[in-house]
Amino acid sequence: MNALSREISILPDRSALLLVDLQNYNARSDGGVYKDQGLTIKEAEAKHACFFKRLKEETIPNVERLQSSCRERGIEVMYTVIECLTGDGRDRSLDYKISGLHVPRGSWDAQILDEIKPVGDEIVFPKTSSSVFISTNIHYILGNLGVDFLIISGLLTDQCISSAARDACDLGYLVTLITDACATYTQERHDTSLSHIKGYCRQRTTDEFLLELRSL
Repeated sequence: MNALSREISILPDRSALLLVDLQNYNARSDGGVYKDQGLTIKEAEAKHACFFKRLKEETIPNVERLQSSCRERGIEVMYTVIECLTGDGRDRSLDYKISGLHVPRGSWDAQILDEIKPVGDEIVFPKTSSSVFISTNIHYILGNLGVDFLIISGLLTDQCISSAARDACDLGYLVTLITDACATYTQERHDTSLSHIKGYCRQRTTDEFLLELRSL
């Protein structure tokens, strides 16, 4: 292996787990993103049946495993949520305004899923852009924490996950994307996104990553 490579095992004391947008707004069928589309709960569940099934049976359970193992090893666990700094969303990006993405500050939609709630003083970054690196001070915080390795999972694989992985790579982080702890609305979109960002990050399943973590 070349000295310069993405295929490098993490160093736990220089790593952080970043969980992206696993919140009521888009990860629950009664979330605001579906209400804004005029869908009832049953209609949202029917339209995105594969997505919600994947979340319940694979993505969320794997995120719980990642959280537990990273906490045990002293790895920082962080979160992003789509959330405005204001009630009316005037601080949103132009793209979010055009897309109709509006999660008021402090709202139920902005809350992280109960199954994977932060504990203690784990850091949550509210964002109003696809990439957390654009609309938050995460890069500054990661620098203060001495983080060089970023482990990423969450939603949506082909949107905010892809954007975060690309930006993190360009900013000098070694990124590991946990493929079965991410999800988007179709398998095709998920697989295509993973293929497109393969050059920016290591890709591991949850089992593969946890095996690596135990071996360190």
